[in-house]
Amino acid sequence: MEKKGDNKEYAYMLYMQGVSQIEIAIKTGVSKVTIRNWVKKGEWETKRAGLNITRPELVNKLLRSINSLLDETLSNKNVAELAGLPDKLAKFASVIEKLDKKTSIVDTIEVFMAFSKWLQYRQSFDKEITPELIKAINRLQDLYITENVSK
Repeated sequence: MEKKGDNKEYAYMLYMQGVSQIEIAIKTGVSKVTIRNWVKKGEWETKRAGLNITRPELVNKLLRSINSLLDETLSNKNVAELAGLPDKLAKFASVIEKLDKKTSIVDTIEVFMAFSKWLQYRQSFDKEITPELIKAINRLQDLYITENVSK
């Protein structure tokens, strides 16, 4: 018989792949209520959205929102709305500029360093995190950095 933790990990993996909660309940043998609780308490929906929404998609959604805002504001010809339009457009432009920036190699190195510190912390109580695993991850991170610095 599988342990509850194994079912939860399997359910999480299925959820992140886009499987419905009902289907996850069937595949794991766990009640729909339990699945719903795991999704809510673990903030799985937010995590899945973070994996599935890319920067270009967000930028495109913002551009569509700007287009709708312009169409609506200009068709109403409301002076108050027209006066507030430049401020709204500036805010949209600022968000788009922030989203549209590419991640620098410095950002990547900072993330890798934070991840390495986290792994070292977890190693003190998680037996799956072995020195060999940490060495392999560090080697792959170094390779990634080396290959992407030249681009």
